[in-house]
Amino acid sequence: MDIIRFRAVAVGAALVLVGGACSGNGEPGAPGSTEDASRPERSSTRGEGDGRHAAPLETAIRLRPVATGLDTPLYVTHAGDGSGRLFIVEQGGRIKILRNGRVRTRPFLDISDKVQAGGEQGLLGLAFDPDYPRTRRFFVNYTNLSGDTIVARYRVSDRPGRADPSSERVLLEIAQPFSNHNGGHLAFGPDGYLYVATGDGGSAGDPQGNGQSLDTLLGKLLRIDVAGRGYEVPPDNPFVDRDGARPEIWAYGLRNPWRFSFDRATGDLWIADVGQSELEEVNVERAPRRGGVNYGWNVMEGSACYEAAECDTSGLELPVAEYNHSQGCSITGGYVYRGTRVPALVGGYLYGDFCSGNIWILDSSTPRAEQRLALETERQIASFGENEKGELFVVDHSGTVLRVRGAN
Repeated sequence: MDIIRFRAVAVGAALVLVGGACSGNGEPGAPGSTEDASRPERSSTRGEGDGRHAAPLETAIRLRPVATGLDTPLYVTHAGDGSGRLFIVEQGGRIKILRNGRVRTRPFLDISDKVQAGGEQGLLGLAFDPDYPRTRRFFVNYTNLSGDTIVARYRVSDRPGRADPSSERVLLEIAQPFSNHNGGHLAFGPDGYLYVATGDGGSAGDPQGNGQSLDTLLGKLLRIDVAGRGYEVPPDNPFVDRDGARPEIWAYGLRNPWRFSFDRATGDLWIADVGQSELEEVNVERAPRRGGVNYGWNVMEGSACYEAAECDTSGLELPVAEYNHSQGCSITGGYVYRGTRVPALVGGYLYGDFCSGNIWILDSSTPRAEQRLALETERQIASFGENEKGELFVVDHSGTVLRVRGAN
C-alpha cells in the first residue's frame, strides 16, 4: 500500500512497516482469535497420495509460537540440508537460526551495515541454493543504503552456523525511484532457476507505467540462472527474443508482489499482489508454466479496471481470488500446504493480510475457488514459510514466528 495506515489498539496506534500497510499486534488467545496451543493435532488421513485432497478442506487452523523476541522478522525458510533448522530474516539486515526450539543469539548473517531498513525497505528475501549442502551458497534481496534493490549471493563460512559476510557477490542492482513497492521475495522454482519479485517502483498508481513496460525490471517476476559466477538468462524465458524487452522477465503487470511460492506437489506458481486502494489479489500460473503472463497492473487492480469505468482486458490474467479493503489492506502470500501433520489441510493455499491479521484458505485444485476464513488474529502477518517437510509457519512482524496447526 502507498499510504501508511494505522489501527487503534489499547495502548495507542501501531505503525506497520511491511507492504506499506499498518496494523496492531496481538498475542496468542487474544480477543477475536481462535489460537490455542494446548489442543492435540488432528489425526485424519485425508488428502494423501498425489496431493489432491479427497474430502473438503479443513477450514480452520490455530497457531503455536515457536520463536519470540525477534526484531521485525519478515520471512522464515529452510536450507534443504536435512538439519531441521529454520532461518529467520529480520528486516534490519540479520538472519537468525532457529533450531531445537531456540533462536541462536549469534546471527547466521549480519549485513545491517549495508541495508536501508524501515517502511518497505530492508532485508526482504532469502533463498538457499537447491544444492546448498554442496555449493554452500544462498541468495538475499535487500535495499542498499541508496534505497536500490540488490540481489546478492553469499557463501557459508568454515565456522559452524555462520555465513561469510565478505563473500557477497552482487548479481542484480535495480534502481528504485521511490522508497516503497520493492517486492523483495526470491525463491528457486522446480526448474532450478531463481525467481525474483520486484514492485512497480513505488509512489501511487504506478506513475512511471513500469508494470506494463517490458523494458524495465520493475513490476515484474524475474527468472534467472545463477548456477555460475554471475547470472544468465534461461533461453526459454518468454521475452528472450523480443526487441526492447528485458529477457530476465518471466511475468509482468505486478504492483507489489508480497510473497510468491511454488506448490511442491504440482509446480503451480502462486503470487499475492498488494492492491492500491480497493482490492488485494491472489494469482496463479498453473504448471506446466510457460511465462509471459500479464497480471494487469495498472490497467486493472484485481478484477476491476483501475481508475476507469471501462478498460481493455484482453490478454490480462484475472486473479483466482481477491478481497476488498473491508477485510484488510495488504495481502501476504503463502503456500499450498503439503505437510503431513495436518492431513485435512493438504491442497489448501493459505495466505493472510498484514493489516487485519486474517488468514484465508483456498482449494488449490479449483480455479477461482471460494476463499474461506481460516483464522482471525491480531497478528501483523509479514510472511508464511515452509520447513523441509512442508509444514507451514506464520511470521508476525511484531516479533514472533508461529507454526500452523489443525483446529482440533
